[in-house]
Amino acid sequence: MTPYLFGPAFSTLVRSVRLYALERGLDLPCGLAPAGRMIAWRSEAHLALHPFGQVPVLLDGEHRIFETLAICRHLDRQLRPTLEIRADPEQDTWVSALLTTVDTRLVRRYLLRVAGPRPDPFRTREEQEHASAQVSATLAVLDRQLGDKTFLCGSDVGLPDALLAPMLDYLECLPEPDWLADWPRLAAYLDQLRARPSGQAILVASDFALR
Repeated sequence: MTPYLFGPAFSTLVRSVRLYALERGLDLPCGLAPAGRMIAWRSEAHLALHPFGQVPVLLDGEHRIFETLAICRHLDRQLRPTLEIRADPEQDTWVSALLTTVDTRLVRRYLLRVAGPRPDPFRTREEQEHASAQVSATLAVLDRQLGDKTFLCGSDVGLPDALLAPMLDYLECLPEPDWLADWPRLAAYLDQLRARPSGQAILVASDFALR
């Protein structure tokens, strides 16, 4: 039975997991109705899947796995059982940073305030300027890390790229400002990820709910 990813298709982290799975040959279905049964947000059934009422959650046979990193590591073990997964300190560092600091600054404190399914407009100009400044500072750090490399941590696409791509995609899709105009390397990097088969399947306008 194909594993099922519980979470809405527009979620940045749901998109990240699906991108990562596609790069490993698995087209992972997602939604809020595992086995055809709709689960209401933050309902008892949702909390039974994720104790904090969040997404994504991977349902794979008897396994119920929540939190993005745990899901992707499980997929590694299931999809590449004969491959020795070696520790990569640089990738692990950036996975951690992307799931914490970068996600907080780009998604939680900015994207979900200006767009998203339930926008929460900034209360003051100063609050918005502070959030925007954090976006700019974060993009500067990401640009330095990318440098002249093909992908964020080297020549091969990896989990850091799957985590970052949906964030940059949503930023670039905002009508204004043009966040990537000052970062041509990040813009070219995003275009490259969008052009991959995984990007063509996941980074698509129909999933874009941050309007």
